[in-house]
Amino acid sequence: MRVLRRADCGHCNRRRRPMKAAAVRSGAWSSALVVTALTTGAVSAEPTNLDFEDGVVGEMPTGWFAPLVTERSGYTVELSDETANTGTLSAVVAKTPTVATDTTTFPPGGGFGNVMQTVDGTPYRGKRVRFSGWVRTEVPLPLPGFPSGQAQPWFREDRTGGRLGFFDNMNDRPIRSKDWQRFEIVGDIAADAERINFGMMLMGRGKAWLDSVAVDVVGEAGEGNQAPRELDERGLANLIALTRLLGYVRYFHPTQAVADTDWDVFAINAIRQVEAAGSAMELAKALQAVFQDVAPTVRVAPTGDPLALPTDLATKQEGEIRYWEHRGVKVGDQPSMYSSRLLTSTTAPVSPGEPIEADLGGGVSALVPTAIPVALEALFEGTPTTVLADGFPDHWRPTGDDRSTRLAAVALAWNVFQHFYPYFDVVDADWSATLSRSLPAAAVDADQTDFVDTLKRLVADLHDGHGRAAGPGGGPMHLPPLACDWVGNELVVTAVADGMDELQPGDVVAEIDGRPLGELLGSIAETNSAATSQYLRHIALSEIGMGAPGSTIALKLRAPSGQERMVEVQRNILPWSDGVVRERRPEQGAELIDGVLYVDLDRVKDIQEFNALVPRLSQANGIVFDLRGYPAFPFTPVIAHLIDETVTSAQWHVPLVHHPDRRDMQFQFSNWSVQPSKPRFTKNVAFVTDGRAISAAETLLGIIEHYRLAEIVGGPTAGTNGNVNPFMLPGGYHVTWTGMRVLKHDGSQHHGVGIQPTVPVSRTIAGIAAGRDELLERATAVVTGPTRP
Repeated sequence: MRVLRRADCGHCNRRRRPMKAAAVRSGAWSSALVVTALTTGAVSAEPTNLDFEDGVVGEMPTGWFAPLVTERSGYTVELSDETANTGTLSAVVAKTPTVATDTTTFPPGGGFGNVMQTVDGTPYRGKRVRFSGWVRTEVPLPLPGFPSGQAQPWFREDRTGGRLGFFDNMNDRPIRSKDWQRFEIVGDIAADAERINFGMMLMGRGKAWLDSVAVDVVGEAGEGNQAPRELDERGLANLIALTRLLGYVRYFHPTQAVADTDWDVFAINAIRQVEAAGSAMELAKALQAVFQDVAPTVRVAPTGDPLALPTDLATKQEGEIRYWEHRGVKVGDQPSMYSSRLLTSTTAPVSPGEPIEADLGGGVSALVPTAIPVALEALFEGTPTTVLADGFPDHWRPTGDDRSTRLAAVALAWNVFQHFYPYFDVVDADWSATLSRSLPAAAVDADQTDFVDTLKRLVADLHDGHGRAAGPGGGPMHLPPLACDWVGNELVVTAVADGMDELQPGDVVAEIDGRPLGELLGSIAETNSAATSQYLRHIALSEIGMGAPGSTIALKLRAPSGQERMVEVQRNILPWSDGVVRERRPEQGAELIDGVLYVDLDRVKDIQEFNALVPRLSQANGIVFDLRGYPAFPFTPVIAHLIDETVTSAQWHVPLVHHPDRRDMQFQFSNWSVQPSKPRFTKNVAFVTDGRAISAAETLLGIIEHYRLAEIVGGPTAGTNGNVNPFMLPGGYHVTWTGMRVLKHDGSQHHGVGIQPTVPVSRTIAGIAAGRDELLERATAVVTGPTRP
């Protein structure tokens, strides 16, 4: 078996302009982006020192600055005479390992370096702006388990009222080249832009140089975009048919042209060419024309009309067969544990004479070959689509402000899950209905910000705790200075900031801004993906109080006495900052009672911190591990000190896909083991957990559960585990989801079930009002009881 790798160029269509979709990340899904998004400096009237020839070598380049996070994270920024693209000087951002085993990685653990400018946005209002320049890097090879460094130029617009405008941080196309490489970011600036910010980040270790920067107006904002417009019944049927055929061809038609096609570009072109078909016959002709170049053997016709393969494909062929094999699925060029490969073999699991035969809807059907004899591949090879069709203006880029981009993003995202999501057999989802609902919504979304909600609703239908959709637009969100938790169906205040006497732990929140809690929770469920009700409620705790910085949240409260009152609180805390109000927990390693020690695994920063606790833990009479959260460090040593024999993880099953629509989906099994480690901890151990424990936390607890290594006190966990498989969509939208199936050790279902407590404990309003941690109290009692066998 040999692997056919993507050609460097392929059969380029040189008649039209190439286009690369920009990736934009903002909000809560990227720590580096969030910090960068809110970073700004003294506002200059215009960009300055763009060639870096002004300043003193070894100091900050004139007109540029480094945000505080740069120095805090151990990075340096200075003017360099080591190398330059033009002239003699450039800016360099560097992170040098302090020791040979320095494992600085991406945020939030390792931070990042950043050099930037902030300038007045007024001259750029209503314009299409290009930020370009040259970058080179020297980044070391990755250490085991840690990625190498990379440079990411970025450009951001700040709008009035603290809203974020255009934002591209090149996350989907980072630069790691040792040679000077040109970059280009193009975006539309709003009419209310206050500032534009631009610069370069270094993520991870190494050095990155920036030189020959330019900020240019290249057109009018919005030029070439389609305005919102409703989909009529015929148009919806046309786009559903296009979506289904796009997935069949992209993932299962085995030509190099398919592998080399830019499917963002293809989908945007196709949306604009297919929607207007007025009948089944017109739709069949439009689809045939759209796919003809990239997949010349695909056949489309009105349903009921005969469809036939080319004679050479229909005739039995000897020898090697080319076909797609997906282990999970790999979408895009970013490194991934998942893969999608064109393979050749004499024992292929698909046959040239057995194509996909599909009723696409809209009155049309299609034949899509999934295997092609290698001996005949030259006859059936197509031409990849890599450029926009005629009619797009210069410097046009996909944006959620463009209707065709939004529709293309829905089509592309829906197909990933249609063919590769491993949990449709255990979740309640009507995935076809999701497509029928999402396309009309995308067609009329007002702008890139509104479209985020459409994507979030699509992903929510997966019922996947890892499922997230995010994108450009919106603005920074702040929290009020209080913390809450659920007691049954009641939302209860559990902690407040110092000095906030008008709020007390134990107060029940009956309404927020005039809306009952049940209504708010239902709204959150529509746009947030969760496999269990307990994890959805955890998401709600994060989202239910968020709002614009400085805005006021009106709370209708009920005291434990039953008295009701209204309180208004200002949202003034960044969600990821140290100022977030949290319930107090014991100090790390605290002695809860004679000889019983406490470890909060959610707050252990790294393995060194845990190892420092080991000598005391080895002498403890009992240990309570708190896992109401997520372990941010390699946690296997926790297990290793609790076992006398080798144990294994739960079952990881990566989908092995050769057929569409998850038909005959197979799985590749793997797991890993943990060896015992000295010293052996006591057997009097309990883990405290609840619905916020997800993924890696459930991996740890799954081993505890199966081997009965400790009591599990509290509530069931989130019920979602497995490596995520993120991908980008045109317009800069980012989607994450679970790319593999995880089963418990005994082969039973984990998704939507989670880890169940051996000692169920629920909080009470009275306990919260009294300042008690009832789960921790019960865990302490458990480990001080009779010694576990």
